[in-house]
Amino acid sequence: MQPIISISGLSKTYAGGFQALKNIDLDIRQGEIFALLGPNGAGKTTLIGTVCGLVRPSAGRVLVGGHDIVADYRAARAMIGLVPQELTTDAFESVWGTVSFSRGLFGKAPNPAHIEKVLRDLSLWEKRNNRIITLSGGMKRRLLIAKALSHEPQVLFLDEPTAGVDVELRRDMWALVRRLRASGVTVILTTHYIEEAEEMADRIGVINRGEIVLVEDKVELMRKLGKKQLTLHLDAPLAELPPPLAGYGLELADRGSQLVYTYDDACGDRASILKLLEDLAAAGIAFKDLQTSQSSLEDIFVSLVEDSR
Repeated sequence: MQPIISISGLSKTYAGGFQALKNIDLDIRQGEIFALLGPNGAGKTTLIGTVCGLVRPSAGRVLVGGHDIVADYRAARAMIGLVPQELTTDAFESVWGTVSFSRGLFGKAPNPAHIEKVLRDLSLWEKRNNRIITLSGGMKRRLLIAKALSHEPQVLFLDEPTAGVDVELRRDMWALVRRLRASGVTVILTTHYIEEAEEMADRIGVINRGEIVLVEDKVELMRKLGKKQLTLHLDAPLAELPPPLAGYGLELADRGSQLVYTYDDACGDRASILKLLEDLAAAGIAFKDLQTSQSSLEDIFVSLVEDSR
């Protein structure tokens, strides 16, 4: 299957000489939720702006649904809905009016039933006749999403969509995203809430200093890079590890009162842990409690960004 977005050799250098994007190659599949992660200034917003036709690339090519974003701008842009970070709306227009107008900008025929559905999905129906200036910040964020969905796009970009919003909106938004994916819409999001990416995304992309560091299926990324730890709380502190335990890569923690065994799925199966416990008993080391933990996507992200510096 052809990717819905295909990016090849994409670079962007601004007039002052700053290179925001460096030879990016990236394919995004139709119907997936793709999370783009990176620190501030990594190039996330520039990449989104370029795909959406708001930033002109210095080199490379971007296809959206087979349409070149430069040579066939209108067709490419019509496939995209964009929810930007900034709350930019006409303060004195009504909710219904501005969402309907956004649909018309893309040459779509009026469809009151679709506009009603979008507003109801985002809990904006009761506010449809209100002027935008009267809305709360959370309602304005909902409105930006409604505008992005007004022309029934096949691709939806969410640039930091839940920054500063309340828990209710965040919950409603992710429920809507799941429904959109189920209907075949591709969703690309950037977020600083890495737990959201961990919960929602099918694939993860990490960008740093204008370069793609990694693109991986979320489950596979967690399997390959996620570390697990077994922490043993000892009956008596140890000054050092006995030589027979050297092969396990154990660490002494909390002034020798804890033993920490770090492993992954490839080598940390049940048999190896049982063998460790047997060797501890043979060495006369007793423990009173144990606990396991697993690294999160945030741990993996921090590690990847540090390694790419």
